Amino acid sequence: MKKKTYVLVGTGGRAQFFWGAIASDYKESAELLAFCDTNQTRMDYANRLLQEKYGHPAVATYKAHEFDRMIEREQPDAVIVTSVDRTHHTYIIRAMELGCDVITEKPMTVDEEKCQAILDAVKRTGRNVRVTFNYRYAPHHTKVRELIEDGVIGQVTAVHFEWLLNTKHGADYFRRWHRDKRNSGGLLVHKSTHHFDLVNFWIGSEPETVFAFGDLMFYGKDNAERRGVTAFYDRATGNPAAKDDPFALHLDRSPNLKAMYLDAEHEDGYRRDQSVFSDGISIEDTMGVMVRYKNKAILTYSLTAYTPWEGYRISFTGTKGRLELTVVEQSYVNSGGDKAIEGALRGKKMIVHPMFGAPYEVEVEEGVGGHGGGDTVLLRDIFGEPQEDRFRRAANHADGARSILTGIAANRAIRTGLPVRVADLVKFE
Repeated sequence: MKKKTYVLVGTGGRAQFFWGAIASDYKESAELLAFCDTNQTRMDYANRLLQEKYGHPAVATYKAHEFDRMIEREQPDAVIVTSVDRTHHTYIIRAMELGCDVITEKPMTVDEEKCQAILDAVKRTGRNVRVTFNYRYAPHHTKVRELIEDGVIGQVTAVHFEWLLNTKHGADYFRRWHRDKRNSGGLLVHKSTHHFDLVNFWIGSEPETVFAFGDLMFYGKDNAERRGVTAFYDRATGNPAAKDDPFALHLDRSPNLKAMYLDAEHEDGYRRDQSVFSDGISIEDTMGVMVRYKNKAILTYSLTAYTPWEGYRISFTGTKGRLELTVVEQSYVNSGGDKAIEGALRGKKMIVHPMFGAPYEVEVEEGVGGHGGGDTVLLRDIFGEPQEDRFRRAANHADGARSILTGIAANRAIRTGLPVRVADLVKFE
C-alpha cells in the first residue's frame, strides 16, 4: 500500500495527537513530511519529540508565510490543520487551492463568513475536508446513535444537554488564546462544536433556528472584584502573587509546557499562563442555548466553565420513551500531560425508560484512551485502513459547518437578543 503523505500546520497543544500517531502506530500507511508554524522554537521542539520519543527523523520546517512554498516543495496528499481557530480557514482554503485534501481540528472555523468561504472553496476545488470529531467515535456515543437509529425511543422530540467544564479544564480556556473571541469564536464555537455535532449526529438532523443567552459571570477581573478579591496578577509563572492560587498555571513546572510555550515566548510574545481573573477576556463562561431542528426536535443546552466536576448529562425524549446518559470525564490541562487522559472516562451510566415498561441500564464496552475512547478509533479511521462504518462517523466539511453554525447563531443571538435562522448565515448550495 502506498503511504499517504502529510504536512501539519500549527504545532501547538493539539498537534502531537496527529503527528505522534503518524510517527508510531501508522508509520506503515502514513508519512509526515513537514511542520509549519509562526514559531520556529515550537517546531524545533516538535522535531525533538519526533526523534527522542518516537525514533522518527526530524522533518522539514516552514514558517507560516512559507506555506505555499512548503506545499510546492513537499507535494503532500493532505494538510493537517491544528493552528489557532481563526486561521483554520486560511490554511484549509489555500491547501485545497494547491491541490491537497485537508484534515482539520475542530472547530472548522469561527464565523459565518469564514465558513462560507470554506464551503465555496470545496465546491470550487473538488477537494475533501475532514473534521476530526473524536467524540463521535467514543463507544457510548456510538451506542446512543445506534439506539436512536434502531427506534428504541421512537422519534426524538426533545433533547436536554448539560455540559460541565470544571475549574481545571474549564479555567484553561481563560488563560490562553481562546479567551479572545476573535481567536476562538467563544466556547459556543470552540468547545460546543463537539456537542452540537453530537446532537446532529445522534438525531440525524440539523439546526434550523437558534436562541441563546450568555455572559462572563465567574472569570475576569470584574467578577473577582465583586467577590472581594483584591490581589491580582497578569501571569502565573515566576510570580509570587500566583503561588497559592488554585487557578494558576505554572509553565516552569511542566517540561512540556515550558518547552512548547515558555521557551517560545521570545518569538511571538504568546503567554500560555495568563490569569483567569485578569482583564481582556471577551468570551462567555455561562451559556444557555435553545435550538429547533429541521425535524422539529427541540434542544435545550447549557455550558458552564467553572463547575466542581467535569462531564455531562443528556436526555432524549421520544415518542416511545426516554434515553438518559450521564458521563464523568477526567479533567486535564491541554498539552500538560498524557494525551490518553484528555476527556478519558471516569464513569458513565446509560438508561432507557420505555414508555410503558421498566427502565433498564444499557451496558457499553469501555473505550480506551482519550475522549471516552474515541481518539484511538478516530486515528485508525483517518490514518489506517478505511473500514465500513454503519454509523457514518467520518465528518466532512458540511458536518463541520452544521456543528459550528449552531454556536455562531447562538453568538449572534447573544449579541442581538433575537432568534437566528441558520439558513440566513450561510448557503450550502
